[in-house]
Amino acid sequence: MVETVSQQFSNSKSQFSNKSQIFKLQDIKIDEKKRMKTGEAELDSVLGGGLVAGMVVLVAGEPGIGKSTLLTQVALNVEGPVLYVCGEESASQVALRVRRMSRKGDLGLLESNDVDEVMAKIEETKPKLVIIDSIQTLTTQDLLGVAGSVGQVREATQRLALSAKRSGIPIFIVGHVTKEGTIAGPAVLMHIVDTVLWFEGERSQALRLIRAVKNRFGPTDEVGVFEMTETGLAGVDNPSKLLLAERVKNVPGSVIGVVLEGTRPLLVEIQALTTPSQLAIPRRVATGIDFARLQMLVAVLSRRAGLNLGDMDIFVNVTGGIRLADRGIDLAICLAIASSFLNKTVAADIAAVGEVGLLGEVRKVGGLDKRIKEAKKLGYRVASAESGKSVSAAIKKLLE
Repeated sequence: MVETVSQQFSNSKSQFSNKSQIFKLQDIKIDEKKRMKTGEAELDSVLGGGLVAGMVVLVAGEPGIGKSTLLTQVALNVEGPVLYVCGEESASQVALRVRRMSRKGDLGLLESNDVDEVMAKIEETKPKLVIIDSIQTLTTQDLLGVAGSVGQVREATQRLALSAKRSGIPIFIVGHVTKEGTIAGPAVLMHIVDTVLWFEGERSQALRLIRAVKNRFGPTDEVGVFEMTETGLAGVDNPSKLLLAERVKNVPGSVIGVVLEGTRPLLVEIQALTTPSQLAIPRRVATGIDFARLQMLVAVLSRRAGLNLGDMDIFVNVTGGIRLADRGIDLAICLAIASSFLNKTVAADIAAVGEVGLLGEVRKVGGLDKRIKEAKKLGYRVASAESGKSVSAAIKKLLE
């Protein structure tokens, strides 16, 4: 049961008249150069080049991951007045965050939880950008539900989206995630907004990734990479170098893999540890990769490569706190597990690329030229399907 508005009551502070108009396709002029830059190059690339007039962007992620920090930086970078709606924090708390960043900007702070009041202020002040932090704190008096309920969050987002389209003012909306890792309350928010940006990373790690889960004005395969510093989030031009900065070489169980995040190749370290199990059912622990994928690769190694892993606890970790879905990391995972099990090392300058099938074959992956170029730039040689047609052959060839 979800409460919805069946009638607009008189207590709404902002009313819009219906001025529908039919546009002819040939009369619509589109100028990509009119995108508004956020001042953060990594964020602009994920958005497709910047913000479009009237664009509504939902920024989701775990608490403390850096959503408010990044949007505060954007607000200070934009030339012109910016309205920052403080739903969770007070204006003084936001001011303290700005002081820690040692920055200045034309930033107006509004302490309000009433979405109708926020829309009235947008009409009155005509800012260049609006930031809502967060949508779970906004309510409308037209509904009786508490803040954060499905009805309130959905209605508030719909009204803000309507305001953005009519005024042409882009809006950033911060959304919390649940314990299960989904956007809190309504998944329907994803259908209302134009773009959904997902923050990834661990709070204990400096690296942060931003992915576009949905984007009506740009690609959804780009990834922005940031590093958390004392003065805020800084864009990372060479994330591969950052990810491999603390690698310990010539240790069994460590293999470099090359993944493709959007159009950007990244070098990551895959670590594996195998140890005799003391349990009836051996443990399989995957951090940063899909657990089902790990189970499949262990089965392939046992059946096709002759490794007796049935009574071994197996732990696989992607360093840096990032999560990978690229199948091109399969060969690196298999080599890391075999390296730990056989107690043999893979050459420190080898980077593995390839998808592993159920027959034990190593398959080619997309964007191989980009991966090879990135690996060579950092001094690595690439081992792929070209150098070993099966995972068994690759293990025999690459393990010293």
